[in-house]
Amino acid sequence: MLLNSLHDLIALHYVYPLTLNKLQKLLESSLSIQNIKNLSSSNFSKILSISTKNADNILLNYHRMLKINLLDAYNSANINVIPFNSEYYPGKLMELVDPPTILYAKGDISLLKNPNKIAIVGSRKATNYSELAMEMIVPPLIQGNFIIVSGLAKGVDSLAHSAAIKYGGKTIAVLGHGLFHLYPKENKKLADELEGNHLLLTEYPPYVGVQKWHFPMRNRIISGISNAIVVTEAALKSGSLITTEHALEHGKDVFVVPGPIDSEQSKGTNSLLREGAIPIWSGHQILEELKLFLR
Repeated sequence: MLLNSLHDLIALHYVYPLTLNKLQKLLESSLSIQNIKNLSSSNFSKILSISTKNADNILLNYHRMLKINLLDAYNSANINVIPFNSEYYPGKLMELVDPPTILYAKGDISLLKNPNKIAIVGSRKATNYSELAMEMIVPPLIQGNFIIVSGLAKGVDSLAHSAAIKYGGKTIAVLGHGLFHLYPKENKKLADELEGNHLLLTEYPPYVGVQKWHFPMRNRIISGISNAIVVTEAALKSGSLITTEHALEHGKDVFVVPGPIDSEQSKGTNSLLREGAIPIWSGHQILEELKLFLR
């Protein structure tokens, strides 16, 4: 992407973090990213099905942000900007109904080029059963050159990232907020480690704070960049089940660790097994299943 076009895209995304399908609607009318700023508020509102007042505010702030070199600002904060046409943008995200227009990253963006990624997700109230599962699942995946993907949340996510680091592998955390924020706060040490030697990734501009509805959106990216999903523990209403839904919609394998029948944190995983998920208790099983699929 030409520098001027990238500058305009980053400015637009800063004031209105639109998904790629919405950007494409704008491009159909304006023909280029640089022409979007010339759209009238009435056309802008009509194309995106938003109110004229909202369109007025977006365009006003957009013209203001065009005067600022956001790319330099991001570079100075060690934030990598990865637009949809970048060589680092994961091509698998294009299979989503609403791919992110831009990804923002801190850390080793070369990890995005590794085609082997496995997501490990589950309950924020994980027990030591998930810790045991990590010991059985993660080492073989690391040996198979798989990157562990998760969401940096409490519980299973934190265990997955930590296990990848412990066993000498690489890991990617997909965040539900911008890179100027951290959630949860107690994961600061882990986040610092990921920023330094692994990767933090988000579709939200750096200033965007934590909102509950961001996390279901975040889950589609966790699934989108991964070859398959592993669920260790999950209650019946666990948010991790949203991730598995995205995976199933795109024909990806969902691997599940069977849980004790008296555990609340295994009711969701055991339900997934009843619905046809693949039971596993070792990372070697995952590797074998994926090899069969790729033959």
